[in-house]
Amino acid sequence: MTGIGEVLVLNGPNLGRLGSREPEVYGAATFDDLAALCRDTGRRLGLHAEVRQTDDEAELVGWLHEAADGRLPVVLNPAAFTHYSYALRDAIAQRTAPLIEVHLSNPAAREEFRHTSVVAAVASGTVAGFGVYSYVLALQAVAELLAES
Repeated sequence: MTGIGEVLVLNGPNLGRLGSREPEVYGAATFDDLAALCRDTGRRLGLHAEVRQTDDEAELVGWLHEAADGRLPVVLNPAAFTHYSYALRDAIAQRTAPLIEVHLSNPAAREEFRHTSVVAAVASGTVAGFGVYSYVLALQAVAELLAES
């Protein structure tokens, strides 16, 4: 699979602190390590992975609107917004290409408040619990879904 196109890899709050933020939960890889892994994986799959991170809900919603308008697939780690952001959910519902929800940890195996995702129902699918490898699996899913369409 080559020349499929661009994919946005969007990351929500606190993910810029990977490597120093609760490494026992989120691993030792830094955000820069994660971004490099996504770009490398994307290249192998014929995708250009543009990796972004924000702590701002409005900025993340804007990026999702950009993806919808550009018919761009998305790998999204909404982080804490997963559990309560209906603004994010409504932006995802406008998607025009595959969107894979991704999590480093397994939210179902953590605190009760993390068990609910308000975005899962409007995503193409969810990959969780495999550390940074969750992103590799999500990018593979995007490539497969694009190849099918």
